[in-house]
Amino acid sequence: MDYHVVEARYVGGHVVWLRFRDGTVGEIDLGPALRGPVFEPLRDPDYFKTFTVHPEFHTLVWPNGADFAPEFLHDTVRVTA
Repeated sequence: MDYHVVEARYVGGHVVWLRFRDGTVGEIDLGPALRGPVFEPLRDPDYFKTFTVHPEFHTLVWPNGADFAPEFLHDTVRVTA
């Protein structure tokens, strides 16, 4: 699927730089989306930056099981290149 995240880098705060399989590149501020119990730990920037790109689901995931749908990330990213 073209929405798959293929690369992600921590920028600062709750901002992540993403590159998708379809070539879309940009930054996303996930701060406003951190609502609910599973996202509470991610409000701490030190914990937030522990994300990885899941090799099977191709999206951002955190050690506590939090994740975002790749479609959401793709539709919300602010294209920078």
